[in-house]
Parts: sequence; C-alpha cells; structure tokens
Amino acid sequence: MYQVDLKESFFPAQGLPLPDPQTIGEMLRASCAAAPDRPALKELGSGGEIERVWTYAELIADCERLANAIAARHAQGARVAIYANNIPEWILLELACGLAGATLVTVNPAYQKRELEYVLQQSRAEAIYYVDEFRGNPMKEIADSVCDQIPAIKHRILLTDHAALYADDTKPHKRQTKPEDPAQIQYTSGTTGFPKGALLHHNGLVRNGIDAMTRGGMKPGDSFVHHLPLFHTTGCAILVLGGLGVGSTILLAKQFDPPMIAKVMERERTDFVLGVPTMLVALIDEIKRSGRDVSSTSRIMAGGSMVSPDLCRKAHDVFGAPIQIVYGQTESSPVITQAWYDDTIEDLTQTIGQPVPYTEVSVRSPSDNTVLPIGEQGEICCRGYQVMLGYNENPEATAAAIDEEGWLHTGDLGRMDKRGYLRITGRVKEMIIRGGENLFPAEIENALLEHEAIDEIAIVGVADEKWGEQVACFMRSHGDDRPDGAALKAFVRERLSPQKTPAFWVWVEDWPLTGSGKIQRFKLKEAFERGEFQDHLS
Repeated sequence: MYQVDLKESFFPAQGLPLPDPQTIGEMLRASCAAAPDRPALKELGSGGEIERVWTYAELIADCERLANAIAARHAQGARVAIYANNIPEWILLELACGLAGATLVTVNPAYQKRELEYVLQQSRAEAIYYVDEFRGNPMKEIADSVCDQIPAIKHRILLTDHAALYADDTKPHKRQTKPEDPAQIQYTSGTTGFPKGALLHHNGLVRNGIDAMTRGGMKPGDSFVHHLPLFHTTGCAILVLGGLGVGSTILLAKQFDPPMIAKVMERERTDFVLGVPTMLVALIDEIKRSGRDVSSTSRIMAGGSMVSPDLCRKAHDVFGAPIQIVYGQTESSPVITQAWYDDTIEDLTQTIGQPVPYTEVSVRSPSDNTVLPIGEQGEICCRGYQVMLGYNENPEATAAAIDEEGWLHTGDLGRMDKRGYLRITGRVKEMIIRGGENLFPAEIENALLEHEAIDEIAIVGVADEKWGEQVACFMRSHGDDRPDGAALKAFVRERLSPQKTPAFWVWVEDWPLTGSGKIQRFKLKEAFERGEFQDHLS
C-alpha cells in the first residue's frame, strides 16, 4: 500500500511523475516490439476450444490493415458504432479505430430499437459495425430497421464479412493521433435511468487499464479468460487495453459460461480472473462442483459492488488468493481506487482500497465542495489523467459532473481514513429518506453481507405513506439456507441502529442487471411498488 498519514480527506497523487501519455497505437506497438511472437489473443469456441490465435505481431498487422480500411471510409474523428458481442473482430475494430483516429461508439448487444436509435442519434455515428444476432437478439434486423430511419448512417458492415470489413485496406492511412484525442464514447450503465455518453480519450483508457492490471498482479506472458462484455470500460479498457499494455494473453469468451470458463482456466493454466461478484459466485460454485484444478490462478479482481467476507473466504479456499476490489465509473476510464493483494480481510471487504497511481481523490461536502475532515461522509471526487473529456453534446451534464477545478464528482458517498482507504456509504441519488432521516444503502448492505447466508444484496428505498420511504432488502443466496425476516432483523440490530433496519426482506433468484453486471435498483423499486414481490416477502 501507499504509506500516507492524511490530515484531511484528500489523497495526493502517488507515483509521480506521470509516464509519458500514450495513444492506443503507441501502446500496441510497444507491446509488439517487446514480444512479437507472444500470443496476444485467442478466440474461445462455445465449448472452450481454441478457434483462432493472434501473436502480438499478427494482431498489429491485422489492426493496421483494418485501420487502412477505416481511414478509407471515415474521416479522422468520425464516430462509428459497434453493436456486437465478444468476438475478436470487436477488439480488432477497437484497436484499428485507435490507429486511424476514429471514435468508437460502444453499444450493448442486448439493445432493442429504441435504445439503439438513441445511441446512434446522440453519438452522431456515421456507421455501424454489427453481427447477425446474439442470444436470440436479431441484431442485424434491429440495426437495419433503425438505420433505415437515420440518413447520417453511411455504412453498415457485418464484422464477420471480412471482404467488406477490410475493403480498401491496401493504402497506408498515415494518420497521427494524440493521447488527448477522443477514442471512445461509452454510455453509462444506467442503474438509475437512461445513459449519458462519456467521451473518453486515448491516454485515459490506456494508462488506466495498465495501472489497474499492474496492481492486479498481471505480468508479461500471463493469461486470463476474458468473459466480461466488451462494450463496457471494464471489458475493453481494463482487460483489453490494460491486458495488451502489460503484455498478457487474452482468451476471449463469447459470453459468461462458468463450466466452460472453469475448464479453460484448468487447461490453459491461467493466472488471473476478473468479474463482478455475481460472476465470481457462480464461477466458484462451478469449480467446487466440478473439482477443476485452478490453482494457477492466483490473482482475482472484482468490481461493480462490494465483496462479502464469505465470498472472499470462498475465493481463498478455491484459488488460494484474495479478491482485490476495483472501484470507478465509466467517466473515469474507469478505475479510481483499487485494493492491494496483501490488504487485510477487513480492508478487502469493507473498503474500496486506495487510489490508483497518478490520481488525486478527495471526499467533499455536497453542499459547498470543501474537503472534509478524515472520517466524515461526503461525495467521492477524482482528479487525474483518466477523467473523461465530458459528456457527448451535453455541456450541462458535463458542468454538473466536473467542477471548475477539474474534480470529477462521482455521485458516490464515502469516508476516507488517514491511510487513504475509502469506504462507500451510498449514492447521493440512492439515499433513502425515512421519516426525515437520511439512510445510506451501502452502510446497511455492508453490515448484512457479514451474514454467511447472503451472497449478494441490494438495499432500496420504497414508497411508504407514513414514513415517506421504507427500507427494502433484496438478497440472493448460493444455498438453501434463507433465514426469515425475524432472524435477519435480529442480526442487523446487533450492528446498526433501529431506523436502519429493513422493513421488507425479499429473497430473489435473479437480479435485473445492466449490461456490465450492476444491479438496477430502480427496477427492483418499481417492481416492488407494483406488488410483484408480495409472495416473496420473508
């Protein structure tokens, strides 16, 4: 960890000076020069078999070819959308757009017509690169129907049609990009409503990915299964740009399939795994069920929500390693803080670690933006190389998110201790007001995650005539042990004051999730208030 003794809730940037800024192309060329014959990318079939392989030299050669084709079709700075699941061509297009100076607009492959139309219109995309279908979603049909109504879309290209994809690829493009140039428009996850387009630059995406993977323990030549969606920053920035930046080998899975992933981890002797807690629970359960030998995997990272002590113990049992949590958001490319491998179990499960290198983090008063004393609750803010350029064509939202001093206001509430470790205490917008008292979901969730029967949890405020809002607790368990409301109430009352005790206890089988695996709390709230959970109340 960084050794600091803070006097206020402000963590100064560590590790300075900041390395020279990099573009996506510069990062790729450097990794290729270091080990041209090392495997960079392997495509996994549905059964875990290796289908296609690229060395670093072969990867950059294909990306340069594709960059020539991109430059022949699109002016520098043009926005091009990608609407596809995890296939190698997604990564090739990401890297080629970086080389050719086009801005990639990432689209959730689950999107339907209305959602796709919004993203294409809002981003001002002039092209869409897509696949026929994924998981029964007729994506080409949806895209063609939408694009018929958008004259600005000049090109529709199937990623699997290589003749069309690489057309006009022979003339070198000779374009130069700068580290501060926009590289992608990433749409926020939408846990509380419709997304905004974060405009992210080359150096933010590249540097942040490398920093996160380095603290995560990745070394040149290490390998991992990539099963997270590519359209999100975790998938395309941390794992792809960070993974390639440190010289690792990516085993690309088309989707999250625990039996297949466990088999590949055993066969390929992978070194690292990253997932949201929901995924890690399923993967650990599969490894325990199947008896797969995954002892080679000694580094585990999790993001999206806090890690329960029970899940951390299970990870130790299966992998012999702790889970390092990462915290951030799309607007920060995405990582802001991260745990260390040798952190205590308390820090691993009760905090979100210390800031990543070259990054300032502060906890500020939501009312006057002043830095708060150590231990006081306020809004977590970040300032550094990874902060977005702004929200695409939304200056009002940009001004609300990034203040005049360059601080990105995350919307998350937290506390910082004198070592610079942060604890999440809630979301500004998810705060529950019960009888005039402010309650913060994360505080209640962290207390209940200490219960061995609870693997995942979401605390939500639901409408109540008497109190204005009441606390509803939604839970998932990996086993059959599901304590009733009375037992859970007794458990939480030993840890929290009475007004923070949930009034409603609901065991669920599945979550409504965003494409990046975050729980959509507003959907739980809406369903509860429609009466859909009446038969599940405990």
